[in-house]
Amino acid sequence: MQLKRVVVTGMGALTPIGNNLEAYWEGLRTGKSGSAPITYFDTEKFKTKFACELKGYDPSDFFDRKEARKLDRFAQYALVSSDEAIADSGIDLDVVDKFRVGVIWGAGIGGLETFQNEVINYANGDGTPRFNPFFIPKMIADIAPGNISIKHGFMGPNYTTVSACASSANAMIDALNYIRLGHCDVVVTGGSEAAVTIAGMGGFNAMHALSTRNESPETASRPFDATRDGFVLGEGGGALILEEYEHAKARGAKIYAEVLGGGLSSDAHHMTAPHPEGIGVVKVMENCLQNAGLKPEDVDAINTHGTSTPLGDVAELKAISKVFGEHAKNININSTKSMTGHLLGAAGAIEAIASILAMEHNLVPPTINHSVVDEQIDSSLNLTLNKAQEREVKVAMSNTFGFGGHNACVLFKKIG
Repeated sequence: MQLKRVVVTGMGALTPIGNNLEAYWEGLRTGKSGSAPITYFDTEKFKTKFACELKGYDPSDFFDRKEARKLDRFAQYALVSSDEAIADSGIDLDVVDKFRVGVIWGAGIGGLETFQNEVINYANGDGTPRFNPFFIPKMIADIAPGNISIKHGFMGPNYTTVSACASSANAMIDALNYIRLGHCDVVVTGGSEAAVTIAGMGGFNAMHALSTRNESPETASRPFDATRDGFVLGEGGGALILEEYEHAKARGAKIYAEVLGGGLSSDAHHMTAPHPEGIGVVKVMENCLQNAGLKPEDVDAINTHGTSTPLGDVAELKAISKVFGEHAKNININSTKSMTGHLLGAAGAIEAIASILAMEHNLVPPTINHSVVDEQIDSSLNLTLNKAQEREVKVAMSNTFGFGGHNACVLFKKIG
């Protein structure tokens, strides 16, 4: 069977460094930090008092009051980012065959704030279960693609992938395959997350996963730096319109990039820690290259998972050196989480968008906040430290890994 070609024709971003695609790229290009003291709740008793919250986001700009009350923030972010991507794609919603348009979305947690608040309200009450009738539909992770499809009438495949921080990368790979196999012409894909909450911050603090650099939150996310002490929690959403190439060409769509392939693997090692030698990461990149029909030397840039954790950064870079050999020195390696923080289930989507924009502009965004060399990291690797670097990027790889050992990798190629 001849697989169909798949391209990206629209993108939308709602991130801690920019509330739309243009602003997001400006933040990436200039090395902007999205980390700041938390404004959503009192952090006096929390170990970590900062996060990468959205700046200037007001739901009333997008939803009426009644509608907003029915949507957890993660679902709001999904609708806002997907609306931008759909508009960006130029798809005529009155003409497209909506039975062949799917929505495959990623969310690692879903409506955490809704769940948290309902339980707190019950605990503070008299024991009578007075729950909001929208509690369940606001909370469930699959409500995000459900709402997108309901708004636009898309009647193709519709579901959420849940694989912790690899969720939206998994969603993109599923979307790729649905189109490749001829089941869809278009898929709205991506991910959203809104875990900067009492429960989210408290839970990750209890795991000792978060940075506690409270004296300097803007520099706390520092992938590959010897003084890194954990990741910075972020929030937001990213959406991509994946489309069958001939379908896109026939309507004269702008094409950002071709999606060449996706790879998956499992560490099968530990609930939260990566294998120290990056065995699962080696395999996921090898699987992705094979799926895309590429050789290691074809890759120009890699947006790493790069969370700024002591174990994860070293393991991933070891894996890159093993897969790419001598060519690894010629690759621009970076971590945009140094700017956005870690958006959990939305990370794969916004980082894929960053990779595609790097190809479009021939500029690799920096890994900011690096000051102390880690002797465990190969000094010959170009980690794109502290300043964006100009270069032609024809092929870009995006890595995303999740708690539970879930690994996902996507490859994009410039067309033309």
